[in-house]
Amino acid sequence: MTRILLACGIGASTGFMAANMRKAAKAQGLDVSIHAVSKSQVPEYADKIDVLLLGPHFSAEVPKYKEMLKDHNVKVTSIDPDDYAALDGEAILESALEFYEEG
Repeated sequence: MTRILLACGIGASTGFMAANMRKAAKAQGLDVSIHAVSKSQVPEYADKIDVLLLGPHFSAEVPKYKEMLKDHNVKVTSIDPDDYAALDGEAILESALEFYEEG
């Protein structure tokens, strides 16, 4: 199972995105876990996730989170702004899984 965490300021906008991603994963029969939290909660999930996706408006913080999570082998990136604006859960899920599989 691939464990994906989305994070933004308070977790509200990524909450909608996570729901759309879960629908897409279910439709494709994928074994993934997708949750959304506020950025302040990320450290609590460090040993429970494989991929952290930050909201596009926090893309400048990717290096900070990479450093924070490096000992947990968590891959960190930000969500594509166009996919985010379109609430395209399927595209974001696909991008997250490809990013994770890049090793």
